[in-house]
Amino acid sequence: MTRHLIILNPISGRGLGAQSVSEIKRILTESNIDFDLVQTEKRWHAGELAHKAVGDGYAVVVAASGDGTANEVLNGLMNAKREGIGEAAMGFIGVGSGNDFGAAFNIPHGVEIGCKILTDAHRRRVDVGFAKGGDYPGGRYFGNGVGVGFDAVGGFVAEESDMTGLVGYLIAALKTMFIYFKAPLLEIKFNDEIIQQKALMVSIMNGRRMGGGFWMTPTSEVDDQVFDVCIVDEVSKPKVFYLIMKFMSGSQVGHPNVRMAQTKNIHVRALEGSTIPAHSDGETLCKEGQEIEVEILPAQIDMICPPREMS
Repeated sequence: MTRHLIILNPISGRGLGAQSVSEIKRILTESNIDFDLVQTEKRWHAGELAHKAVGDGYAVVVAASGDGTANEVLNGLMNAKREGIGEAAMGFIGVGSGNDFGAAFNIPHGVEIGCKILTDAHRRRVDVGFAKGGDYPGGRYFGNGVGVGFDAVGGFVAEESDMTGLVGYLIAALKTMFIYFKAPLLEIKFNDEIIQQKALMVSIMNGRRMGGGFWMTPTSEVDDQVFDVCIVDEVSKPKVFYLIMKFMSGSQVGHPNVRMAQTKNIHVRALEGSTIPAHSDGETLCKEGQEIEVEILPAQIDMICPPREMS
């Protein structure tokens, strides 16, 4: 029988993780899933637990959490693979506030549906991103995306809010219009092209969505071996509000201030005294970095998720 380790963050979703323990145990037991469940106690604990789980012979390691803990689990699994310890598939039960990580793999928010997907046990070999720079000169893996600029600052603001989910991110984005008043001058290199411009934000996506409901790249696929990139020009504050509405519906494609592209790697550097605020799967890469280099790693890990045709 396939052994599962459930890594649960009790503070995910403002305590929803802790409230979900008994339900997860009940459903998985009734579904005859062989599992152990452990709760995280500190930052990066999930990464340590996932790394150890591979060596201990677990075939599937599941993040029962929000985006940040899922990112830690992914890093633990990828580090174990890189070190030659072995591989395990990854699963996800969304009990966080945003669930953008789960959305990248078509895993809806909620315990019941998350457990059902684990029971169905469909595997999809997916790409993983790797970002170097800022607070992580040695690099950090990600499953959904990297955000540079406006959306990163919006995420920092959202972390300090009592509001959760899309509403919390939307309020944070509106606040950020007044806090993040000057777009940085960036040099962006990808596909043998060099762009120098003031950019409101640069979204480098393996998945499709950030901020609990902002569709940065609506047609991305997690197994197509490329990133979908969205670059937004510096615009006026009224136009920022207009673009926020466009991103909520995914209708920004084709807008004159929005450029969409695909690439396998991208390098973003701050110019003329600017700095780069950036996040990876919602976790801070840096608040005042100088450069970020991101590459796609094709077909790296099996994700327990619905089939591609259901995405």
